[in-house]
Amino acid sequence: MKITLKRTDEQVELVKAMGSRNRETAFAAQVALAEFIGPVLAEVINNAPTLSNLFTALEYNADDNPSIPLDLYYDVFDEDYIRVYSQSVAGGLPTNYVQPTASELKFATYNLDSAVSFDRKYATRSRLDVIGKTFTRVAQEVLLKQERTSSNLVMTALANATNGKAAFTASNRNVFRTAQANRFLLDDLNKLFTKMKRVNASFSGGTPAGARKALTDLLVSPEVVEQIRSMAYNPVSTLGPDGTAAAHGDGAGIAATDTVRNSVFGQSGLTEFFGVAIMEVLEMGVGKRFNDVFDTVAGTTDYLDHGSTSASSAFNGASEEIIVGLDRSRDAMIRAIAVDSETGSQFNLVADDQFSSRQQRIGYYGALEEGRMVLDNRALVGLIM
Repeated sequence: MKITLKRTDEQVELVKAMGSRNRETAFAAQVALAEFIGPVLAEVINNAPTLSNLFTALEYNADDNPSIPLDLYYDVFDEDYIRVYSQSVAGGLPTNYVQPTASELKFATYNLDSAVSFDRKYATRSRLDVIGKTFTRVAQEVLLKQERTSSNLVMTALANATNGKAAFTASNRNVFRTAQANRFLLDDLNKLFTKMKRVNASFSGGTPAGARKALTDLLVSPEVVEQIRSMAYNPVSTLGPDGTAAAHGDGAGIAATDTVRNSVFGQSGLTEFFGVAIMEVLEMGVGKRFNDVFDTVAGTTDYLDHGSTSASSAFNGASEEIIVGLDRSRDAMIRAIAVDSETGSQFNLVADDQFSSRQQRIGYYGALEEGRMVLDNRALVGLIM
């Protein structure tokens, strides 16, 4: 991500005016640049390929007291109470709110802000590159805070997601283990399709319109992408030619078809596999940030063991990693964002007036107000590899 200011005559003059010795002229130029850059920063933040932007945006007026009618998001035949995950402060522990489906959900919002400053000499010398990198840092800091906040919320909702009435509790969880330890196979993806299909009913509890494939996105580590690429030359079947299970390390597995191999081989970037969008996230994987978050919020919750329907154990973040599956066709993950009534922008950037003349610095302060919630954790499934 990079914000670049074009070196036009108008922008050069505006930046030079920011370094004027006349305090009123300099501050007026700073305010003008803030009004111009604010909407640009909002656009950059909203289009960055991050976990936070998997949430559906819900705009509301900055001075409003927003709410969501839950009965429009849930099965009309559901029980009277549902679980909604939300946070009261940025980066806080997500809380499970028990809400009746016919109620209006009031949610808490919080500010995500950033403040930067640079030497006045860069303005007098028309260093547009320095100005651009300064605003890039503002966007990066806000995105980083959004990423931390979103990961806490998504992982908590996923770790506690359950559906079904099976006698064995672990069978009802939306998270289960792969067929083989430390391997991601087509069989695992196939089972993930089935799990998501079962929990992804329409608002009336029936088949969704078009009988769409419920799983739309996978959040995976680079190691999982490596295993998907290896399907071009490694066996992928869990059964041998005689129908017995192919154990890890033996030669009983059957290779994928030539069509599948060619498809994987031809798209080394791997943005999509079996119709599912693949999001390669460096924070996923053993010992990485998102994996540690899931390990913490999962606690002692037990999940089905590898290739088993009757045994379960707790998640071990030191040796296992979580793969997150999403159904983005549902409005389940909501990001409520305040819109400024004067500018119409989601991100408010203002000139910082804390610096005196002898400090020779120019500063900016930017913030946005948002609130995130998971209204329906049936849109989340997971694999433990």
